[in-house]
Amino acid sequence: MVDISKLLSRRTKRMKASEIRELLKYASVPGVISFGGGLPNPETFPVDGLVGITEKVLRERGKSALQYGTTEGADVLREAIAKRMVEKRGMKVDKNNIAIMSGSQQALDLLAKIFIEPGRTAIVEAPTYLAALSAFRPYEGEMLGVKMDEEGMDTELLEKTMKKLREDGKIAPFIYTIPTFQNPSGVTMSLERRKHLLEIAESFDVFVVEDDPYGELRYAGEDIPTLKALDRDGRVIYFGTISKIMAPGLRTGWVIADKEVVWKFVIAKQATDLCTNTLAQHIIAEAFDSGLVERHIPEIKKLYSHKRDLMLDMLEDKMPEGVTWTKPEGGMFLWVWVPERVNTMKMFPRAIENGIAYVIGEAFYPDRSVTNAMRLNFTYSSDEEIKEGTDRLAKTIKEFL
Repeated sequence: MVDISKLLSRRTKRMKASEIRELLKYASVPGVISFGGGLPNPETFPVDGLVGITEKVLRERGKSALQYGTTEGADVLREAIAKRMVEKRGMKVDKNNIAIMSGSQQALDLLAKIFIEPGRTAIVEAPTYLAALSAFRPYEGEMLGVKMDEEGMDTELLEKTMKKLREDGKIAPFIYTIPTFQNPSGVTMSLERRKHLLEIAESFDVFVVEDDPYGELRYAGEDIPTLKALDRDGRVIYFGTISKIMAPGLRTGWVIADKEVVWKFVIAKQATDLCTNTLAQHIIAEAFDSGLVERHIPEIKKLYSHKRDLMLDMLEDKMPEGVTWTKPEGGMFLWVWVPERVNTMKMFPRAIENGIAYVIGEAFYPDRSVTNAMRLNFTYSSDEEIKEGTDRLAKTIKEFL
C-alpha cells in the first residue's frame, strides 16, 4: 500500500477539513437542533419560478446553454449582473469588469492562488469567515486578524497593523472583509470605517476584497454603500453570489474588479474548471431579466426577519447573566459571547448531549485566540426549533457555568 504521507505536497499538508462540517456531523444525531450551519432556508427557494425559467432557457437557447462556455462567463449573465450592480448597488461597472465563478468559494481560492505565497500576509477581520481561512491557508502565507467592534473592523488598529508590516518589510496584498452583515458576527461596517478602510488601502497600495453574500438581506436600518460603490481607483475586488438571494445549489458567484484583475482570475480559473456551469448561468440571467429575483428577495427578507426577531427575543428571555450577543440588521448569523471562563469547544459535547449544536468561536480566528464565543444561524430552523434550541443552549451554558 502506498504511503501517501510521503508523497503529499507541502501545500496539501496545510489543508484542513472544514471545522464546521466536521463538528456538525454530530448535529445529525436524531433529536439535535442545529444552529450551526450556514444554510439558506429551503422554503425560500423559488422552485415554481425556476421550473418555468429552466424550460424557457432549454427551449429557446438549449444548444448554447448546454455547451461549454467561456471562462469569464456567459455574456448574458455578465450583462445582467452589471446592469443590476449599476442600478441597485451604485457601482460603475460593465460586463468586462465581471468574471463568473463556480460559487464565491472558488473566488476565494483563486484570490489566494493569485496573491498569497510564503512570506506574504493576508489581512482579515477577527473573527472572519471560516471558509476564507480554509481557502487562504494552503498557499503558505500568514493570516493576520484585525479585531472588530460594533462598527466592524477597527480601522485605527488596521492602520497600525499595516505600518508595522511595512516596517518589517512584509507584503500584505489585500485586506479581506465582509462589511455588511458579516459572517460570523452579523456586524455591519459603518460608512466612516468604510471610507477610512479605502484611505488605508490607498495609502499602503493594497487591494480591498469585499465579500458581499448577504448585502441584499437587510431587515432593519438604512442601506450603506458597498465598498465597491465607494471605490474610485479600482482598488476593491468585489465578490457576489446567487446563493443567498435565490438558491445555493446553482453554485454561481462572480468577481467584480478592474479589468486587469478580472483577467488574472480568468487565467487562474482556466486551470481549475474551464468554465462555470453554463446552464445555471443562463437560468440565473433569465431570473434577473424576468424580475424573478426582484420579486423573490422581499419574500426571503420577510421570513428571515421574523426568524431573527424570534431568536433575539428568545435569547433575551432565556440567557443567563453574563451572556451577550450581536443584534444584526440583516444577514443570517448572530454572534454570542459567554463569560470568559466558558470554553465553547469544551462545552460542545455537553451541548450535543442537551440536543443543541452551534459553531465554536475560535474556529473563526486565524490564531484561535478567542475561546468564549459561538456563531448561531437563525435562518434555517423552524420557529419551534428556534424556541426549543435557545432554551437548550441556555440550559447548557448554565450547567457549564
